[in-house]
Amino acid sequence: MNKVKVLVVDDSAFMRKFIIDLLSENPQIEVVGAARNGKEALKKVSLLNPDVVTLDVEMPIMNGIDALKQIMKEHPLPVVMLSSTTTEGAKNTIIAMQYGAIDFVAKPSGEISLDLYKVKEELINKVLLASRANVRVISKDNASEIIMNPMYDKRAHQRKKIVCIGTSTGGPRALQQVLTRLPENIAAPIMIVQHMPKGFTKSLAQRLDSLSQITVKEAEDGETLQNGTAYIAPGGFHLLVRESNGSLTACVEQSPPRNGHRPSVDVLFESISALTGYEKIAVIMTGMGSDGTAGLKKLKENGNTKVIAEAQETAVVFGMPRAAIQANVVDSIVPLEQIAEMIVKYVEGQGGKGDGHEPIFGSVH
Repeated sequence: MNKVKVLVVDDSAFMRKFIIDLLSENPQIEVVGAARNGKEALKKVSLLNPDVVTLDVEMPIMNGIDALKQIMKEHPLPVVMLSSTTTEGAKNTIIAMQYGAIDFVAKPSGEISLDLYKVKEELINKVLLASRANVRVISKDNASEIIMNPMYDKRAHQRKKIVCIGTSTGGPRALQQVLTRLPENIAAPIMIVQHMPKGFTKSLAQRLDSLSQITVKEAEDGETLQNGTAYIAPGGFHLLVRESNGSLTACVEQSPPRNGHRPSVDVLFESISALTGYEKIAVIMTGMGSDGTAGLKKLKENGNTKVIAEAQETAVVFGMPRAAIQANVVDSIVPLEQIAEMIVKYVEGQGGKGDGHEPIFGSVH
């Protein structure tokens, strides 16, 4: 099997050596070069043609964000960011994800992390996963356009709705494509699980809120859910929805991880499956593994649910949508740029198998 060729970019000689040593311990990885800043990285990308780049966010001469923009423009390939966990570091990491980085690893203790070995397995796994990601879909992003509320069935509009979205690798960019297209008066709250560690989901919510017509925020325990607002599960916490006195409230808690995930898409979806008197629209998008499929089965068992899966052609990683499709719990499979439109149609009572979208669309291999 061919090894995954990696270029390591960091301004600290110590960190470069540390990262190279950690990656080189895996027999599937070959580090083909290193660079001290973004400018040097661009030259090495052309020269060495790596499969994956690990890229530090904070660097002199040319920082990681500017280097990433150039790489995605001139030579699109998978990039994994190495980020500090400071507020500024988290903010820049979220911007990097929206410019096309596949994923990121948080340095445990700042720019010079002597304890980087703590995230060795995470770094190796994310580099290997990035090497298999579909980068073509990132380099041809479409501009977002707000979906206008279509004509709707008045009876459908009177029924209470809730939207829930699950995503992982490639999710921040995918969420931007979906949330920025939703109209601010959408008649449902939107619950979101994005696999992401503590300290980064607040920056993600703030960034998406600044770009969207709807309100986007990190979910808070006990808050009453409002239509036209998207609630993102805080990193390190499960997000559930409870019915209380005729309204819905968010429940944020730290019960054990589910299949290695906290937040878990399954936990959110299962809590929503227990709601009575609500029509549910569930969306499963780009991500590795099968988180969300068990929850979708529960939603389908309890009825009143429409499920949208992202099509393979636009998914950075097709694992989570594929698992849901293969479990036969999906109503519509659409490319990323059509997901917001499908959500609005279902909320307004227009979606269904007679809307021109086949229940199974595109390849699931």
